[in-house]
Amino acid sequence: MIPDRFEYVAPSSVAEAVGLLQRYGAEAKVLAGGHSLIPLMKLRLASPRYLVDINRIRGLAQLQEDDGTLGVGALTRHADLETSELIRSRYPLLADAARVIADPLVRNMGTLAGSLAHADPAGDWGAAMLAVRAQVVATGPRRDRTIPIDEFFVDTFTTTLGPDEIVSEIRVPKPSPRSGGAYLKVERKVGDFAIAAVGTYVVLDEKGACRQVGIGLCNVGATSLRAKRAEETLRGRVPDEKAIADAARAASEECDPASDLRGPAEYKRDLVRVLIGRALRRAVQRAKGGA
Repeated sequence: MIPDRFEYVAPSSVAEAVGLLQRYGAEAKVLAGGHSLIPLMKLRLASPRYLVDINRIRGLAQLQEDDGTLGVGALTRHADLETSELIRSRYPLLADAARVIADPLVRNMGTLAGSLAHADPAGDWGAAMLAVRAQVVATGPRRDRTIPIDEFFVDTFTTTLGPDEIVSEIRVPKPSPRSGGAYLKVERKVGDFAIAAVGTYVVLDEKGACRQVGIGLCNVGATSLRAKRAEETLRGRVPDEKAIADAARAASEECDPASDLRGPAEYKRDLVRVLIGRALRRAVQRAKGGA
């Protein structure tokens, strides 16, 4: 199929883009990578009257640490994160997630910001960002506002973004000493959405106990999920096999998967349990200085 008729506009600044969104409201959609929006338009599941292409706006592809955070611009591609030495050396959870997103064609064009704004519960970045407690910077006609990732996802394909706002930056806290993260995904074939995937992040104290724990779950609920009870199960404990098993079991009980072509709900719950155990072990190993 082909998309319905639409007007194409290519602003040269964030302010111009926001002005177009303010003018056209819900009739406009922002185009960054396009790997979620364009297929929906071709199937006429989305039919915006105006397509606002932000790819010509300079200064939105930054990927740098500053003032305690990693700033990821709205036009930073998945491939930028996958190949960045900064990400590989200091943000292993992000590096893990970037390399398993779809295929090279998608990674070369798709963006982290666009993935979060699309809010597909099968999108890998939602779970990864929940694990590291990222923040989303939304730029609108009046001001920028910073949205904690826990408050960003409302429902499937629905976020707290207003119709006249764009995601201009994602902010990820710099890793603490004795910290480590990991992202693991099971898919039917390379490039497919996850049957289930998990992101884990831990910070160990001087005695080796978990001072901070972050656990995000992908494609096992109506939105990307943060496994809060599993985090509480592990926080304050030395991450030995029993503690990790307890947290993994709690995460499997917290998620809410649906039975579909990728498998029955109970299989996905058990998959979450297994993946959480493996991802926590890898995160702890990295926190102790391992690869």
